Amino acid sequence: MSRSDVIELLYIVAFSLFIVGLQNLRGPRTAVRGNQIAAVGMAIAVVATLLQRGVGDWILIALGVAIGTAVGVPAARSVKMTAMPQMVALFNGVGGGAVALISVVEFRQPGDLELRSLIPILFAAIIGSISFWGSNIAFLKLQEVMKRGIATPKAVTAGLLAITVILAVVIAAGADWELLFWLMLLFAGALGVLAVVPIGGADMPVVISTLNAFTGLSAAAAGIALQNTALIVAGMLVGASGSILTQQMAEAMNRSIGNVFFAGVGAGTSGALAAPSGGGTARSTSAADVAIQLSYARLVVVVPGYGMAVAQAQRAVADLAAELEKRGVEVLYAIHPVAGRMPGHMNVLLAEADVPYEKLKEMDEINGEFSRADVSLVIGANDVTNPAARSVRESPIYGMPILDVDKSASVVILKRSMASGFAGIDNPLFYDPKTSMLFGDAKASVSDIVSEVHAL
Repeated sequence: MSRSDVIELLYIVAFSLFIVGLQNLRGPRTAVRGNQIAAVGMAIAVVATLLQRGVGDWILIALGVAIGTAVGVPAARSVKMTAMPQMVALFNGVGGGAVALISVVEFRQPGDLELRSLIPILFAAIIGSISFWGSNIAFLKLQEVMKRGIATPKAVTAGLLAITVILAVVIAAGADWELLFWLMLLFAGALGVLAVVPIGGADMPVVISTLNAFTGLSAAAAGIALQNTALIVAGMLVGASGSILTQQMAEAMNRSIGNVFFAGVGAGTSGALAAPSGGGTARSTSAADVAIQLSYARLVVVVPGYGMAVAQAQRAVADLAAELEKRGVEVLYAIHPVAGRMPGHMNVLLAEADVPYEKLKEMDEINGEFSRADVSLVIGANDVTNPAARSVRESPIYGMPILDVDKSASVVILKRSMASGFAGIDNPLFYDPKTSMLFGDAKASVSDIVSEVHAL
């Protein structure tokens, strides 16, 4: 068997493991195994690539792998679950940036590039640059370093896109000016920044998913230019899965992708809908009162949000549910498609706390159950429970499907304060007569409720 045959065989094994690993990511019980299988596949693909003739300096490659391992492993191990969306955005940006750098290196190779290589290089450079800079802005917003969005005129983003495409066409037509390539990267980077800067609120998970798809597509294009099968297949898997997820999430929000990127939800809308037009006062409660409500309920629906993630309250919530179930109370969990800061954020947190997956109900499935729920326990979920999305046309989240918690017999909301959610708008649900607010750290509040339930 020749060297090329061995390499092709290794690639086939690697791709098979990629697909099996991706299939295992569909559920929390198999997700860890799926990651491990995909990682083994990537290791095999790397070995196959290094076996190819003409691979560069092995010492430099080993040094790069060592530096990446030294940075990546401790970062992944030490990151808190609350900061996982930021890390996903950051790592995704690193992937896009790496593809853009590969494109720069390939473009600067001596000699004329064939058009079949030049076109994917230009595509990879543009998409990789957009993904890198857009992901960094997403990181800053998720880290709340950039607290408010800045509305970007659509004409500006359209102009940047047009200039970037025109520069790519000019280069592909034969203009042998390296300056044009750098200008193309600059305008693509500016487009990535200005496209993500206005976005906030419930749209951020869609943005992360979109940028992830961009990184995959750019990697696939780089693989075509380099004639590297591993990059092509891995990039297409990431690009396709990210694109499908983006479309599904946008449909679940009743929004188009264009609306997500150009509507500017969360950009300067703070203070809207401060209270119902007829007036109203938020009513506070105590852990003891909440414990009584929950203990004598028939159905309790837990609605987790970013507040649960920040407080690391998922295990306390699982303990509360277990105690209530001992008393014959049915407990379900309502999962909005964009709750939290990244796709599947709440699913990951609750799976970490060993909550049975069958108790996690998607929005379409759980909304019909709220009308028979005695209590909805909302833990830091703000924008995805805001009834203004149904009726207030001026609201930036108008038309977005929400969890129908206001149809429950009573609602208990756990929050630190009356501050608005990530979208920058207040929630009229706070002032509903059947709503009570339990203020404080979510983990401490849930633990207090558990103690009070024990005491009954």
